[in-house]
Amino acid sequence: MGPLEGITIIELAGIGPGPFCASLFADMGAGVVRIDRPGGSGDLPDPMRAISGGGRRSIVIDLKRPEGVDVALALIEGADGLIEGYRPGVAERLGIGPEACLARNPSLVYGRMTGWGREGPYAAMAGHDIDYIALTGALHAIGPADGPPVPPLNLVGDYGGGALYLAMGMLAALVERATSGRGQVVDAAMVDGAASLMAPFYRLHAGGFWSERRGSNLLDGAAPFYTTYRTADDRYVAVGALEPRFYDELIAGLGFDDADLPDRMDPRNWPELRRRFAEVFATRTRDDWETEFTGTDACVAPVLSVAEAPHHPHNTARGVFVASPGGPVPAPAPRFGRTPAVRPSSSPPVPGADTEAVLVDHGFDHDEIARLRRAGVVGGIG
Repeated sequence: MGPLEGITIIELAGIGPGPFCASLFADMGAGVVRIDRPGGSGDLPDPMRAISGGGRRSIVIDLKRPEGVDVALALIEGADGLIEGYRPGVAERLGIGPEACLARNPSLVYGRMTGWGREGPYAAMAGHDIDYIALTGALHAIGPADGPPVPPLNLVGDYGGGALYLAMGMLAALVERATSGRGQVVDAAMVDGAASLMAPFYRLHAGGFWSERRGSNLLDGAAPFYTTYRTADDRYVAVGALEPRFYDELIAGLGFDDADLPDRMDPRNWPELRRRFAEVFATRTRDDWETEFTGTDACVAPVLSVAEAPHHPHNTARGVFVASPGGPVPAPAPRFGRTPAVRPSSSPPVPGADTEAVLVDHGFDHDEIARLRRAGVVGGIG
């Protein structure tokens, strides 16, 4: 049933971190209702709609109509939280900003997701994950020494710095509400979250232990014992043998004697160590190296593709992935001992598929629903 059973979240349809945050709430058992706009998701391509995942019901409401706003506020009145990812000022202009919603439901946790934040010279500008992490130092730090910065998918801005921080903030506000009885606004910006994720590296930089030159630091792929190596079958293994005893197991597995190798902690020796390690790794396949190091503390793992990962023996043993109509998807995380989360269907709902049911649940009778449909205030199936 999930630890958040009984919690109701209203999601204002969007892309990226807002929908992912809503999916996390759904994974934990919350009831999520997504308010879609008439006409679906506009100019979004199908893959962008699909990645929002399932686990929620959908109702189509025309929020540009005053009566549509009234319907949305009726839903919000009975909710515990709301997820909104519009540009600054849009929700207020529509009449569903924090002031209007909290007036209707003083215990509401109003979660706001933006990229640049709600103030500052960039606040009104469009942007995407790559832009937000560029402003925090995160993008600059990722990539090879002799190449440009490399976008780490959209994990750092959208999902790590955005959705997860919004979820944490909303959960914290829900915990506080249990004492105060009052809701509040949770303002999550991706630049804030991505900067927060970079906190350890800012501390290292301040202490003189982190260079701004990409590909020259302990954890950015420069160290020969914390990087990836190509294997004989043109695949890769990941090596993370930071600690001395783990490093000893690594070089033993590679057939080296420590006495024959230069001091690993002197960065001047890293190019030579990397060259020698690369030569050995290139002599065997990725799976051979996995067999060699499985059961050791050498911190070596195969680099798996998206197609391979769900079928790896470790992932299948733990149930890291679960089946879905479109193929394997990650299971909910983290895990709970007493109230386990269960990932709902990964297929996103058809916009408006649950309009009738959602409105009935919130006290609208069938005649009123029919009138709202005829007027174009609500839409969808039925």
